[in-house]
Amino acid sequence: MSAINDGGGAFPLFCGAGDLANTSGMSLRDWFAGMALQGYNSNSQACASLTHEQAAKNAYADADAMLAARKGGQS
Repeated sequence: MSAINDGGGAFPLFCGAGDLANTSGMSLRDWFAGMALQGYNSNSQACASLTHEQAAKNAYADADAMLAARKGGQS
């Protein structure tokens, strides 16, 4: 099984001349999934037709597709 591309830190901290100081915390994948989940929850029809588990799985599938699109590839 290959490692999941999490996109790195969503809000990395930089100091000095662009040296990466800290990438801990929320990954970009988690950020994208959270934004997708917000969209599902704001749509009453989509929200009513999905269980919480289905919505979460769909949100991460969307996040993976967004990460792949950033690299010009497919998930």
